[in-house]
Amino acid sequence: MLRKILLSLAVFASLATSHAFALTPEETAAVKKAEDYLNAIKTLKARFLQVNPDGKSVEGDVYVSRPGRMRLVYDPPTPMLMVADGSFLIYVDTEMKDASHVGLDDTPAGLLLKENLSFTDPGVKLGGVKLGPGTVEITASMTKDPSAGKLTLVFSDAPFELRQWRVIDAQNKAVSVTLFDAKPGVPLDKNLFRYDTRRSGDRE
Repeated sequence: MLRKILLSLAVFASLATSHAFALTPEETAAVKKAEDYLNAIKTLKARFLQVNPDGKSVEGDVYVSRPGRMRLVYDPPTPMLMVADGSFLIYVDTEMKDASHVGLDDTPAGLLLKENLSFTDPGVKLGGVKLGPGTVEITASMTKDPSAGKLTLVFSDAPFELRQWRVIDAQNKAVSVTLFDAKPGVPLDKNLFRYDTRRSGDRE
């Protein structure tokens, strides 16, 4: 018991001194729970509902393989594909066959896909923790360039599960992605996390 108390105090002290604001014990516990939950996820498949800055919504399938890999496949007629291949986040216009590459660690997605996510990591800037009725929201950004965007992770409290993420980009535009029918721990084809126009699945 003493060891657990000392460990909790050490985590609290680390979080409190790493940021410009102090966390309550309840917030500290929620942050630790979020870290443990995300770091335990190796693969995940889910349906998603994305709400764009203009208020329009689209749906699709998301595949996650931590660390570093993710694929968002949008339902027709949305001509879009997003692939994180471990190094880059690739935005693909499947209609124009055009792709743009951004360094994964230069995007908020890099936080979600870190191998060992810790909000006390000097490379991570914790922006806030919000405890609501049955929910936990944690906002963070990359320390080296907070202006690149902020990521808010939204968890349900019982059971503790990732339900949504919200991204505010460098232009202060917000996109939310809500997950449903999530299946963690499923086997995923490694080719899902490669972008190659020669593959029919990437051309569609």
